[in-house]
Amino acid sequence: MSELRVAVVGCGDISAVHIDAVAAVPDSTVVGVCEPHEGRRAAAEARTGAPGFASLTELLDAVEPDVVHLCTPHHLHADHAVECLTRDVSVLVEKPLAHSLTAGERLAMAAEDSEAVLGVCFQNRYNDTSRKLRELLDTGAVGTPVGGRASVSWHRDAAYYADRDWRGRWATAGGGVLMNQAIHTLDLLQWYLGPVTDVKGIAATLGLSDVIEVEDTAAIQLHHRADGDAEISAEISSVFHATNCDVENAPIVVEIVTDSASIRLDTDLVVRHDDGRVEVTRPEATGTGQRDYWGVSHTALITDFHQHVRARKPFWLDAAVGLETLRIIDAVYEQSPGITR
Repeated sequence: MSELRVAVVGCGDISAVHIDAVAAVPDSTVVGVCEPHEGRRAAAEARTGAPGFASLTELLDAVEPDVVHLCTPHHLHADHAVECLTRDVSVLVEKPLAHSLTAGERLAMAAEDSEAVLGVCFQNRYNDTSRKLRELLDTGAVGTPVGGRASVSWHRDAAYYADRDWRGRWATAGGGVLMNQAIHTLDLLQWYLGPVTDVKGIAATLGLSDVIEVEDTAAIQLHHRADGDAEISAEISSVFHATNCDVENAPIVVEIVTDSASIRLDTDLVVRHDDGRVEVTRPEATGTGQRDYWGVSHTALITDFHQHVRARKPFWLDAAVGLETLRIIDAVYEQSPGITR
């Protein structure tokens, strides 16, 4: 296909990032936008110059896109993605894959039956410092991992949840800080240390109980299977903490401990070798402004995804990857006595 025809479905905050990223991809053009809210739909039409539609079915019938970017509320991800995949239209889903594990599994089955390409938007895997750390682990340059930790300490207040009525509700968001804010970091931790084999955790609503149904804080211990070796899985463990009760959006931190180094990834990547050497890798670009926590790698991911769509090749961030984090989060909710979904 000479030109990739792209539609953006859901015209909330994150859609602007997708629209700008598509504009930066050669031979990819936004040919339609979809949003039931008239004001947001009109703004997206003005931004793209493409026609707007109130429903996904109308859009698919009218403009016949090659690929759809889903930027909708979480509870719509699975239904919208399945509708696209049934028509063999490729789909890039914003995180999470779906608002529940059951819905995610249904979406994964639809992807298996479709000729289209499915991708999940875990753009932080495309950060240059994130990829550098993955390279160091793959080559053995920093030794063998024995464990790690990660934390997300952010601030969300009542106004944030009032701005979009789907946020903070089990039926529409599917969860709180784990599902909506910390899922990217949880994905990175298991990407670095290996698939998770055991989850022990608890989630609770500590600071926002009068505002939301879902959790605002969680603590988790994970065991990982490194390199597919089940015999050493118990030796690799990690701890994860996330909260929306901080007074600010503090930098995300991921730390990996190996048998010969300690590694810290926040804004920079710092490797402290046991022999005293210290290596620092600084990102080529960083996010700025109120939403700098979105990072700067959407364009890199979207460019790569569109290349896979053109070639009709499976994308590496697929339904299986999206299900990994959903399974961890679901296990934490199941173990949390105060959680009623």
